[in-house]
Order: sequence, then C-alpha cells, then structure tokens
Amino acid sequence: MKAKDFDKKFDAGQDITSHLDLSRATRPGREPKRVNVDFPAWMLESLDREAKRLGVTRQSIIKLWIAERLEKTAA
Repeated sequence: MKAKDFDKKFDAGQDITSHLDLSRATRPGREPKRVNVDFPAWMLESLDREAKRLGVTRQSIIKLWIAERLEKTAA
C-alpha cells in the first residue's frame, strides 16, 4: 500500500492496524528506568496501608501519585 493511500484511510478514520507490524512498535519516552529512593519507615508504612486499601502494589501507588503531581505542575 502506498503512503498516500494509507494516509487517506487513516484520515478517514478507517482501521489501519492490519497494515502495521505492531510487534515492532515502540512508545518513545516510555522505557522504564530504574531508580532507587530511600523513604523513612513511617512513610513506607503509610504507603503500604494506602496501597493495600486500593488493592495495588506500593510501586503502583508511588508511580500514580508522582504522575498525578507532574500532571498538575505541567498544566
């Protein structure tokens, strides 16, 4: 398929996924990078209580809260 035809289908809102090789797709800037952060014991206990209440892991709640804060400051 020519790029011009592909663009027309995309612009028309047609499903173009059959024309893509999604096995090689990447999301730039979304690669995980490991960091180490030291927290005081009281903070970890609070994080663990809140994570348990929400039914998520400690790591998930930390990432969620940081993402929420970054979104607020970006606005």
